[in-house]
Amino acid sequence: MKTDQSNEIPQKAEKLYEGKAKIIYATADPDLAIQYFKDDASAFNAKKKGTIREKGIVNNAVSSRIFEFLGENGVRTHFVKKLSEREMLVQRVSIIPVEVVMRNVVAGSLAKRMGIPEGKKLPKSILEFYYKDDALDDPMINEYHMLAFSMAVEEEIAKIKEAAQMVNGLLTGMFDKVGIDLVDFKLEFGRSKGGILLADEISPDSCRLWDQKTGEKMDKDRFRFDLGKVEESYGEIARRIGGV
Repeated sequence: MKTDQSNEIPQKAEKLYEGKAKIIYATADPDLAIQYFKDDASAFNAKKKGTIREKGIVNNAVSSRIFEFLGENGVRTHFVKKLSEREMLVQRVSIIPVEVVMRNVVAGSLAKRMGIPEGKKLPKSILEFYYKDDALDDPMINEYHMLAFSMAVEEEIAKIKEAAQMVNGLLTGMFDKVGIDLVDFKLEFGRSKGGILLADEISPDSCRLWDQKTGEKMDKDRFRFDLGKVEESYGEIARRIGGV
């Protein structure tokens, strides 16, 4: 994996992509990009929009720490280094248009689909695939869809599944150490010159995180359902995992 060991701060070039929560900029190195985290917030596939103060700073801090931790434990990611409060240097990838969701506890859409109250711990983690398309409300798909519509080949799907399971095991332990249950979370993967890499971000935006003592939700569900204390909860997550 290519990394930038110098202290020189890369300069942003043209904007490559802007999404709901991040902007990706090119750099002088064709293999590297700068990922900028915004304060914009959205839920229900962008049907609800708003702003969470300093969300970009927190999500960059949390994602950087998590990517560092995963890299130290053998997971190949696009992360190179944190550049500033809102920016990280990443390897350029071509994102596979599939969201991978790992579930450890019944919550959200799984509770609705199965008619089971939130909070039931699953005897075995569930891995789900969703097609990335807000206009279609990110429909659930399976490996046959991915193959039929040329989203990924069998070897890539196998690597994605293996990596997702590995990440789940590592992050469940990481959050458990700081008194947080990792209920479920979303991952995205991309293709690089070196193969499949874990990409995007891992933050309170993309995870369901519940305090083990109080059961309080500490993630974007606080924004989704107007529960209040959104900034405080995001900040508490960053504080807890900072020393892990």
